[in-house]
Amino acid sequence: MSIVTTDPCHDLTSLELLRGLSPEALEEARAAARIRQLPRNTRVFNQGDMDVRAHALLQGSVRISQSGSDGAQVVVRFITSGEMFGTVALFTDHRYPADAETLSDCVEVSWSETALATLMSRHSPVAINFIRIIGRRLQEAQERIRELATQRVEQRIAHALLRLSRRAGRATADGTTIELPLRRKDIADICGTTLHSASRILTPWEKAGWLTTRDQHLTIREIARIRRVAEAAGD
Repeated sequence: MSIVTTDPCHDLTSLELLRGLSPEALEEARAAARIRQLPRNTRVFNQGDMDVRAHALLQGSVRISQSGSDGAQVVVRFITSGEMFGTVALFTDHRYPADAETLSDCVEVSWSETALATLMSRHSPVAINFIRIIGRRLQEAQERIRELATQRVEQRIAHALLRLSRRAGRATADGTTIELPLRRKDIADICGTTLHSASRILTPWEKAGWLTTRDQHLTIREIARIRRVAEAAGD
């Protein structure tokens, strides 16, 4: 169950889409937005839905999963606070290409296609920010394709953990804790490998003390060792 709110305490300045806007423009963006409080395990939208909006997270985390024609589902991305998601569908076939589900209690903000277009036309930073976001996502996709084509599974897993630690990591006494509830299947999916292969690699790393997992939260204790695996030359 979602709760629609107009709470003025929700700070839109954390959103990458709205960086560089004046206070007046931010207020205009807020007035055009729908802001919702979503509990954990809530489906934000379904793959194939046509009621498309531009989404972003003010708080929390979201898992983006895609299903194939055989019904198998894979994780393609995690969304953290400040990031956009589901928006590309506005500029393609107007169907969400994947499912989005909350991993924690979230505050989500969204705009209709008309509202987003108006903000882009009235405030050029919104359009520029959007282009930068899409460009960065494209660059990330190209990097993952290159890794799939040229790197061993352990390298891909190491790269994925390093990316997640940069995007959602928090320094703790034990190391860098990734503040996303991660299943091993999630790690396997985003690395383009099987659950068996991911477990075969992660288990020795845990036994060696390079990382630990508690309540589905992974902590990298020896980030230098993970980085060396990521940067190792191929055979």
